[in-house]
This record gives sequence, structure tokens and C-alpha cells, in this order.
Amino acid sequence: GDILDGYLRTDGVWILTRNKQSYQTNNEKECAEKCEAERRFNCRAFLFTRKKLQCLTLAENAKMTVMFASMDAVLYEKRIYLLECKRGIGKDYRGTEAKTQRGIPCQKWAEKIPHKPNYTPEKHPSAGLEENYCRNPDGDENGPWCYTTDPAIRYDYCNIPDCEDQVTHTGEVECMQCNGEDYRGELSRTASGLECQRWDAQEPHIHGFTMKHYPEKDLKMNYCRNPDGELRPWCFTTSPTKRWEYCKIPHCTTQSPVSGPGSQCLSGKGEDYRGRIAVTESGNACQHWNTQFPHKHGWIPDRYPCKGLEENYCRNPDGEKRPWCYTINGSVRWEYCTIPACDERQQGITGMN
Repeated sequence: GDILDGYLRTDGVWILTRNKQSYQTNNEKECAEKCEAERRFNCRAFLFTRKKLQCLTLAENAKMTVMFASMDAVLYEKRIYLLECKRGIGKDYRGTEAKTQRGIPCQKWAEKIPHKPNYTPEKHPSAGLEENYCRNPDGDENGPWCYTTDPAIRYDYCNIPDCEDQVTHTGEVECMQCNGEDYRGELSRTASGLECQRWDAQEPHIHGFTMKHYPEKDLKMNYCRNPDGELRPWCFTTSPTKRWEYCKIPHCTTQSPVSGPGSQCLSGKGEDYRGRIAVTESGNACQHWNTQFPHKHGWIPDRYPCKGLEENYCRNPDGEKRPWCYTINGSVRWEYCTIPACDERQQGITGMN
């Protein structure tokens, strides 16, 4: 696969870090190669600036330091260092859990008190033995562990959740149809393993996605949902430095349920409108959804297979007030369309009989 698949990308941010190295590279892939080859420190992330083509390899990621806005920068964080769950026996676990299953704080791997360790950063440089984080340097079948700070207990295992369990519920793998707008499963971690913030909470992130404002979107607990027509379900995270992130939910292997012909008139917000009106309320003709001229946009039909983005017909893929479209007028990006309401049409038909 692509070298960048192992990284989580965040546009327009910069992070403060003491331990970094600067390189001149032509693109993000070359910068990723510098991060993989970094020997001065453990490279957890890199920053790439498009204008200067500057590459900074970093010893810290956004979980460990301060993040702020920087328009030209792109931050790539190694996914393995963001996961707070373990895959298999957790030999590659690089999360930040630092207490045992009994709640005893872990001893730092580089220290010799209260226990003299057999596993040290010097002896096992690629085992991620940093700070006092739980690790599995010896491939223990019971998963990550650490030496403890209790003189009476040399080592103990840590309680790290399985990544697989984050996607499984009642023994079956949950899946999504289309873009997951109707996903009602109980996955509550993001693709990088961050725990989701509850929808009814406003900490650490203040937001407007509440049951009151979106009563039909099933914003329960901290489950991944897609209330706003995103590419796939997402959630706000419990990390103060990462506002939101997509969740990793597999597509169902069975075909999407074939929806009916859709409505030919306006009902509610018109999200199921599949009529052929292709002109806005002010008379501008609509731009075809599969073109990027005169207006560039993200509503690409292939990405949103269930939104009815055919030809240049008015649609409501994002839960707007009513159907709309991009226009072929270069100075008017988008406008609402005038769609006859279903009840008005029905009244008209009845009046003719």
C-alpha cells in the first residue's frame, strides 16, 4: 500500500515540538520516507509545508503537545502511535496507558528502581520502551505489561482493549450501507483508536450536534454517527487536540437496499427528492454533479452512491433546508431550487377531479 496509509492526515495545523529534524523534500511521500528512516529519535509524525516544500520529522504527535492553526502546513501522524487499543497480543501497541490492570502505576523502562528490568530501551530499541507506557517487548500471549512501582509486584499486565472489539458487537461485525447515514451500531472509537466524546457532552469540544437539534439522527451515547452527510460516520473525540475524526466501519457485503424511485415533489427537506428540476430559484441552470467547472466541490457521485447525484438535477445530499445545486454561473456558487411541495401537488390533482 501507499506509505501514507500508515499516517493520519490533518490539514492546516502545526504542533510545537522540541525534538525535530528539518529536510528539503518534494512531496509528502518523500517526507514520510524521512520519518521512517529517522534514527535520531522515534519519529511519530511529520509536518510538510506546501509552499516551502519543507519537511519536519517530529518526536511528538498532537496527543503529546500543543497544536495550533497554520494554513500552509499538513500534519501526518503515525496511526500506530494514536491507537489506544491492541491488535492481537499487542506487540505493536504504542499507546499511552501507563498503569496495570490493578491500577498500579508502571515503572519507567529506563529506571532500575524498584525493579531491575530485563527489558530496557537500550537492549530493545525497536520495542517502543518509552516512559512508563505498557508494552509487549517479549511477545507475551497475555498482551502488554509493565514493571510496576510496587516493590512487592515485579510486573503486571495492562488492561488494553482489543481493536477488533471496537467494531464487533453481539458477535457480528457491524457494517454500513451507502455513506453510513443510517448506521445505528455501537462503535465508539475513531479510525485511529481515539475514544468518542458523548454527543450530549460539550467537553472537550463544544458543538451543535445534539438530540434536540437532530432528533432523527440517533445521537446516542458516544456512538459513531453521520448526521451531516459526511463521507462516513464520525464523532468528536475525547482528545482536546483532535476535534473530530472518521470511524472505521466496513461496508456491508450485501448490496445497498434498492430505494424506490424517490419523491418527485418536496417532502420535508427534500432529501429523498429524485425529480428532474435542474434550475435554481433565481433561474440559474445547475452544474452537473460529476463536473468541477465552474465550481470545484466535494459532492462527487461515486463517493456518495445513494444521494441521487445524477446529471445536474437539484438534490439535498447534506441535509440543507431544501434541494439545491451548484450553478453554471461562475459568480454564484450554489442556490436553492424551487420544488413543488407534495401536498400542494396533491391538492392540485384533487381540485381537477
